[in-house]
Amino acid sequence: MLAPAHAVARFIATGDEGLLDAAFAPGPVTILENFAPFLFQGEDAVARWVRAMRDHALGLTELAHAFGPAFDFGRAGDEAYFSVPTTWRGLSRGRRFVETGGWSFLMARRPGGWGVRAYGWAVTGLEPG
Repeated sequence: MLAPAHAVARFIATGDEGLLDAAFAPGPVTILENFAPFLFQGEDAVARWVRAMRDHALGLTELAHAFGPAFDFGRAGDEAYFSVPTTWRGLSRGRRFVETGGWSFLMARRPGGWGVRAYGWAVTGLEPG
């Protein structure tokens, strides 16, 4: 179930939209981010988020993510929820940084697996790396 979350993170690190082909569930999606416009909702949420993420990631290089153990797993029918601590490392305009945070994911079953129906990102720490 973490595979779609890893795909989203790898897209953020690389900008490779092909990674998102199987990451999100079909239908409306909700994304809560730490950059404007902060909330992306609806059938075109992923497309709008991709454009905004590209702008947000300008000047970021050598991005790499690491997930800690998932917490608070729950499932109801064709939906599942979990949260996962995340650490990002990389360069921001040439300066090393370490950002810690948490992602909460609502997953929806789809043919062949699971896809992200919604996620929310929260930064819990940012320091030079």
